[in-house]
Amino acid sequence: MTVWLVRHAQPLVAPGICYGASDLPADESATRRAAAALAMVLPERANVVCSPLLRCSQLAFALQPLRPNWVLRFDARLAEMNFGQWEGQRWADIPPAKMTQWTEDFGAWRFGGVESVQQVMDRVNAAWEEARATDGDTVWVTHAGVIRAATLLSQGIRQISQASQWPNDPLPFGEVKCLTGRYRPTPTADITRRLNGARGG
Repeated sequence: MTVWLVRHAQPLVAPGICYGASDLPADESATRRAAAALAMVLPERANVVCSPLLRCSQLAFALQPLRPNWVLRFDARLAEMNFGQWEGQRWADIPPAKMTQWTEDFGAWRFGGVESVQQVMDRVNAAWEEARATDGDTVWVTHAGVIRAATLLSQGIRQISQASQWPNDPLPFGEVKCLTGRYRPTPTADITRRLNGARGG
């Protein structure tokens, strides 16, 4: 089983804004550039599962003409974490006490009042198990939080309680990493080299 994790292109949002579940569009030119580069490394045939949020569907639809054999469907389990009352707020304006509550009870605390990190892990895990049972390659067009969760799942980690467990290196916008049933550090050198070549370095 191989899952290719693709992050959407740069969203149209000011720096420093909390926008997890907010349905923001991505930059159209960045989306086109990402699709052209990704088409050089993603499999010709795959089961493609996309977050329903606009910034992801834009990239999936941009890739479709370049990958006509793909079977595309949408899955809400691949949406970014919902930050509730903090959606659209500046991270710097969120009260420090709320951030402390989150980090001290990282897995279970519903930061923003809607969803916890463990709830994100649980829904991503359900989609991950489906991917494991699927023949052939699977491509997820999704978000940084989902990609972090999938990275942990690929290592056999299903439960999270501490902020230190959470991967702190988000995949850049418009890039891809490849996970198998057994974890390997990715993006692989080959994927990175080919993506950089497609972008002119």
